[in-house]
Amino acid sequence: MSRLRDKVWVLPVSLLLALMLGLLPLPMVLQPLRPYWLALVLAYWLIEAPERSGLGLAFGCGLLADLLYGGLLGEQSLRLVILAFILQRFRARIRFFPMSQQMLAVGGLLLNDLIVSAVVHVVVGEPTLPWAYWWSPLLGMALWPVIFVLLDAVRFGRRGR
Repeated sequence: MSRLRDKVWVLPVSLLLALMLGLLPLPMVLQPLRPYWLALVLAYWLIEAPERSGLGLAFGCGLLADLLYGGLLGEQSLRLVILAFILQRFRARIRFFPMSQQMLAVGGLLLNDLIVSAVVHVVVGEPTLPWAYWWSPLLGMALWPVIFVLLDAVRFGRRGR
């Protein structure tokens, strides 16, 4: 266990902020590039604080996201629970990867998330996302180091020098 004491309020505030970022309107040109903020923030907590996050938190955040975003009820819950399960299974390895490998792992998870979403939409007969949306995992992968360092700094109260 780390000697650094983390702040308990950072987890709910960061998840709430991720939900709000998903609600921000974007121009139609940038809409396909919107990263899945909730998955990125949840991935951080699943990797760094597994004792405070897990499948239940992923399910609850997914249900809340479904209600806020107006999608299929349970779709985001399923997507986030799958992401959480994979991260919990491979946490011991991913946690100690260099940042470049963590970026690739998170990119793969975000790509898997889009595949799960597409399968759900096909199964229930909903229209799938256009091909332009398949670029969003790349942006999420590129944002991973920033999100990781930012949440680490806020969580432990470190300041830049």
